[in-house]
Amino acid sequence: MTAAQAAMTLESPRVEDGADIWRIARDSRVLDLNSSYSYLLWCRDFAATSLVARAVDGGEPVAFVTGYLRPDRPGTLVVWQIAVDETHRGQGLAGVLLDALTARVRPDAVETTVTPDNTPSDRLFSAYAARHGLRLEREVLFDGDLFPDSVDGAAAHKPEVLYRIGPFPTTGASL
Repeated sequence: MTAAQAAMTLESPRVEDGADIWRIARDSRVLDLNSSYSYLLWCRDFAATSLVARAVDGGEPVAFVTGYLRPDRPGTLVVWQIAVDETHRGQGLAGVLLDALTARVRPDAVETTVTPDNTPSDRLFSAYAARHGLRLEREVLFDGDLFPDSVDGAAAHKPEVLYRIGPFPTTGASL
């Protein structure tokens, strides 16, 4: 653990964190930005499957991971978004958050989607699978033309590639 990681606490988000999480997502310039209202709801309804990182002194969140358990596959943790504030990038916080969330939830498998141009997310989830000795499968989940925000008939959204990681050992995630 780095000194920067040791200076952070990881905890479930509170509704009051929704605005900061929205800001971090917006400022990432990579994530699809949801409405600010959705981040407030996320902090209320999915706090058990999400985490924020904040300075030990209890300050504002500087990184977050949001997730949920798939209703049709309750052993599968879907990582919805993960982002780190620009001033805290390069310290391994995204990997720490992902490890901590899967240790807490103990899923059978992890799923997420990544657009082909999102190299940092590809590296994060590929490294996660390798670090834990888990299989990683990729396949296009949603073609870009399925998204309604096309421009003059051309897809404005890149395809979303499903990353399926696992299965974890039958005793649950042992991280």
